[in-house]
Amino acid sequence: MSLKKNTTINDVAAEAGVSVTTVSLVLSGKGRISPLTAARVNQAIETLGFVRNRSAAMLRGGGSGVIGLIVQDICQPFYAEMTAGLSETLEKNGKVLFLTQSGHRGQNIDRCFDSLVAQGVEGIVLGGGAENAAHLVDKAREQGMALICASRARSLDGVDAVRPDNQYAAKRATEYLIKRGHHCIAWLGGSSASLTRAERIGGYCATLLQYGLPFRSEWIVECGRHQRDVAAITEQLIHQYPTITAILCHNATVTLGCYFGLQHTGRTIGNGAVDSYYGQQMALVGFGDTPQAELTDPALTFISSSAREIGRSAATRILQRMAEPDAAVQNVILSPRLIERGSA
Repeated sequence: MSLKKNTTINDVAAEAGVSVTTVSLVLSGKGRISPLTAARVNQAIETLGFVRNRSAAMLRGGGSGVIGLIVQDICQPFYAEMTAGLSETLEKNGKVLFLTQSGHRGQNIDRCFDSLVAQGVEGIVLGGGAENAAHLVDKAREQGMALICASRARSLDGVDAVRPDNQYAAKRATEYLIKRGHHCIAWLGGSSASLTRAERIGGYCATLLQYGLPFRSEWIVECGRHQRDVAAITEQLIHQYPTITAILCHNATVTLGCYFGLQHTGRTIGNGAVDSYYGQQMALVGFGDTPQAELTDPALTFISSSAREIGRSAATRILQRMAEPDAAVQNVILSPRLIERGSA
C-alpha cells in the first residue's frame, strides 16, 4: 500500500481494525494490550508510514505535560470558573489543559474520553455528567489513566472527587433566612433532573422541618435560565402565594431574574423586618455568585462554593493521583461561604 501524507492515528486505527485508544496505548506502552494486537498496530504503523511524533515520544517517556478536561458545556458559569482555577494551578506545575465538551446531556462523553487519550494526556478531570460516565472508570483503569471528578454534585464511585457541599450550603442559606424572621421560604429554579438541585433541595427541606416550618411542594418551582421567564414565574408565584417572604434561587442567573420579577410585584427587596401583609419586605438569596450581584439595589446575597477554588483543588488532586496511582481514593468536599449583602 502506498504511503499516505499526514497519516493520522485514526488512519492507523482503521488499518489495524482497532480503536484509537488502543493505538494510543500501543504508542505509550501503557495499558493491557495483547502481543497480537500490539503487533497488528505496529504493522499498520509501518504500512502507512505513520510518524511516531513528539507526543508519542513523550508518551513513551511518561510525560506529555497535558491534562484533559471533559465538561458538558463550558458556557455554564460554574464550569467556566472551575476551568480557570484548574488551568491556573496546572500551569504553575508545568502542565497545560486540553478542554473538551461532551454536550448538554453528555452524549459525546466517550468520544471526548477517547480523543483525550489519543492526544496523549497524562490524566483526565471529569467536570460533571457523572450519571453518564460510570463505565469510564474501568476504561481509565485499563489504560493506566488517572481520572478524577470535579463537579457540582455526586461523583463516580471509586474515583477521587472534588465538589461543593450542596446540602450544607442549602441548610446554611435556609437557616440564615429563618433566623432573620422568615417562615415562608420558597425555592426557585433548576431542573428536576439536576443532581445539584436535588442535593440542595434536600438541605432546604430538612432545615424547614427541623424548625417546624411549612414545606409546600407548590413553593418549589422548576424553571430555566432565561431571566425574562424567571421574572414572569416570580411574579406569578408571589401573586398566587402572597405570604411568601423569602426566596432561595438555584443559581446566579435565576437570582437576577427573580430580582427583576420581585420589583414588578411591588415588593421591597431587603433584610428589614418581616410582616404578614402584601407589600412586605422580601429576602432574596442565590447560590453561586456573579459580578453583577453588587450592581443591583440592594446588592444580592449569595451562598457560594467557589468554583475557581474547586478547580484549583481538582488540579492538586489529579497531580497527586498521577504521582501516586495506588493511593486511597479521596473525596474532597469544599464548604460554602455566605456572602452577606443587602438582599437578605
